[in-house]
Amino acid sequence: MDPGRDRGDALVSIRLYVEGGGDSKKLKIACRKGFSQFLEKAGLAGRMPRIVACGGRENAYESFKTAQGTGDGQPMLLVDAEGPVLAAGPWQHLGARDGWNCPGGSTDHQCHLMVQVMESWFLADRNALTSFYGGRFKENALPGHRNIEQVPKQDVLRGLEDATRRTRKGPYSKGAHSFDLLGSLDPGRVEGAVAYAKRFLDALRNASA
Repeated sequence: MDPGRDRGDALVSIRLYVEGGGDSKKLKIACRKGFSQFLEKAGLAGRMPRIVACGGRENAYESFKTAQGTGDGQPMLLVDAEGPVLAAGPWQHLGARDGWNCPGGSTDHQCHLMVQVMESWFLADRNALTSFYGGRFKENALPGHRNIEQVPKQDVLRGLEDATRRTRKGPYSKGAHSFDLLGSLDPGRVEGAVAYAKRFLDALRNASA
């Protein structure tokens, strides 16, 4: 059974449409596995959402809209913010940045953002990064801003690449490393440092309680 799919011992009504996995079946499986491991460690084992790896963020949005319109479970959307969130809520942010409308019947509780990108979460758990990359990992190359959500996307990615350049695994790669890293994170560290990550995890906990 693929990681992140329905399990026989759990009633799964939430479908989580996530950005990630590209066009590769292998990467989509890795995406589901990474998110599954992260969410299980966040206390959702036994009441997991069904994780749908959608590839690009536009496809994630369109898949969410279709599910919302057909009443296919309880859909949630999780995409990169791709910048600082200055609006009052996620739909307002996506409307201003991407021109995406909030689908009829949907609420802000169904829309979640990785601010500014998924890799921002990695900055919250530097122990996981050090453990994953091992020797020659340069932690001091990572951005040092106290508010992780305010670190620009390009600085997050450049910092990860610079910090990992000389490690045995090589420079950070979104395809090869991203979802293994996601699955290794401590959710407590992430939600303690990233407000929108806590909002996302709390929404899942409350929906499946």
